[in-house]
Amino acid sequence: MIRYDLLATPCGPLLVAIEERGLCRVDFLAGERPPLIQDAWRQDPQALAPFLAEFRDYFAGRLQRFTLPLAAQGTAFQQSVWQALCDIPYGETRSYGDIARAIGKPSAVRAVGAANGRNPLSIIVPCHRVIGQNGSLTGYAGGLPIKQALLALEGIDC
Repeated sequence: MIRYDLLATPCGPLLVAIEERGLCRVDFLAGERPPLIQDAWRQDPQALAPFLAEFRDYFAGRLQRFTLPLAAQGTAFQQSVWQALCDIPYGETRSYGDIARAIGKPSAVRAVGAANGRNPLSIIVPCHRVIGQNGSLTGYAGGLPIKQALLALEGIDC
């Protein structure tokens, strides 16, 4: 069973969902591709309280690394990309090419971009820290204004 709750953030409402093993979905409702809350999901503020507390601390500038258990579903390639994203330090950015090289597949830049776009755990798996090779902002499921706000929160000016 998936349980969820919503958190008001400076970037708009954030959907946070968990399953038995941990966090399975984090998405901005105001994004370019807003998530669908499934009928079978159950809103459970009590179960989500410790998860939402970490997000509150992040948005308040008191948390730089999450400690939440993760349960993202994806292919082995996607999982490798998402792990490389988790290795990007708070307040830093990397390019898609950097991530491709980090996973040992330097020619897989487009595939890295696709895996980045399928990241189900926004913020936790920091796909917002991936920018274009030339330093430009590139796509973000939450929309570029949200990506820019998250980077600014972390002290990155783009």
